[in-house]
Amino acid sequence: MSRIVPNLWYTDKAEAAAAFYVSLLRDSKIDSVTALPADTPSGPAGSVKVVEFTLMGQPFMAISAGPFEPFNHAVSFMVQCDDQAEIDRLWDALSQGGKTEQCGWLQDRYGLSWQIAPVVLGEMMKDPDRARARRVAEAMLKMTRLDIALLKRAYDGR
Repeated sequence: MSRIVPNLWYTDKAEAAAAFYVSLLRDSKIDSVTALPADTPSGPAGSVKVVEFTLMGQPFMAISAGPFEPFNHAVSFMVQCDDQAEIDRLWDALSQGGKTEQCGWLQDRYGLSWQIAPVVLGEMMKDPDRARARRVAEAMLKMTRLDIALLKRAYDGR
């Protein structure tokens, strides 16, 4: 069966980045690390590492292959969290050495963009009562780290 596997290009720390992500997310593991056995435009045989890993059941691939295009906001990974404790744990870990941003976004120490959001946010934003959804959106736009209690308060009009 065909499938899509995101492939992330790191200048030099693909293995460290994958190990970091695996340590934070459930149902995650490093599947393999392989050095390319041939010379490439990125370096001599053995210098380019290919890391296959799984995050929350989703396969990924990463390479350490020298400078190329930096990561940017055009692609991010959203982790949908069940509770505030999970949001806080992931936010604190992923933002350490990185940069926090508005609306639950952050860039980790490797430059990869993440959205750390509660599952309930999507449910509230799709509410047919658009006034409720608007209040939630307005509350979210004022936040950096998303706060479920404050989002629910906005949703309820309190």
